[in-house]
Amino acid sequence: MNTTNIHNERIAKMTFASVYPMYLTKVEKKGRTKEELHQVITWLTGFDNERLKDLIEKKATFETFFQLASLNPNANLITGIICGYRIEEIENPLTQQVRYLDKLVDELAKGRKMEKILRGS
Repeated sequence: MNTTNIHNERIAKMTFASVYPMYLTKVEKKGRTKEELHQVITWLTGFDNERLKDLIEKKATFETFFQLASLNPNANLITGIICGYRIEEIENPLTQQVRYLDKLVDELAKGRKMEKILRGS
């Protein structure tokens, strides 16, 4: 799916720190924990808790966040629709990576089992 340049630029400039509290609230409202959220983020990006905290404090943009990440080789197994877009059809790599993260957080909040969320890892 082709997203607009304006949409892609907006996502690139958004800070992870501005979205992280929403991720946390979403999963905690559904009975999941901060530790589980971090497990999902670590699986996708390779960031440990200290690195994650540092990126939040530095207000890293999603562009920087994913440039520094070591994307999990199984990330391409994340499929489905998020925010009205079919993830596997998103052409912009950064936008697709952000949507991977959104999808994992959604799956966590919906109560999906961790081994399913982490794609068998």
